[in-house]
Amino acid sequence: MGAKIGGTDEFNSDINVTPMVDVMLVLLIIFMIVTPLLQQGVSVNIPRDMNTPDEDMNITKDTSVVISIPNNNDFYIGKDPFPITALGEKIQTMMKDKAPKDRIVYIKSGVEVDYGTVVQAIDTIRKQDIDKIGLVADRKKGEPAAN
Repeated sequence: MGAKIGGTDEFNSDINVTPMVDVMLVLLIIFMIVTPLLQQGVSVNIPRDMNTPDEDMNITKDTSVVISIPNNNDFYIGKDPFPITALGEKIQTMMKDKAPKDRIVYIKSGVEVDYGTVVQAIDTIRKQDIDKIGLVADRKKGEPAAN
């Protein structure tokens, strides 16, 4: 009876990394697919600024009101589209519980958007008794981030 075919009685002490590599590759693919979906709001090709002032960290907060204007007559708050006539009501409901110092609305406008469209949005915001309006611009390439 005695002879074994195809192996020894010794234990193999090497680590099998193939399952770990498989899991890491699957996780990498999942993160590569999910990361673009985590973007907040609507994509807007915003203008580049020559002299960027200090960056306002309130723009990225979930409680901030950011109006995106990617094209003429397309107005978004977050990812929800609103016509200009309903924009004022939505801003008013979002700002009713905020302190006076926190009542600021940010506007992200695309490069190709007409000046009149941006002024129309500013006019709608001002009719809601909001005096602080921030215009968002992109930082020049190679410029360090504000501290």
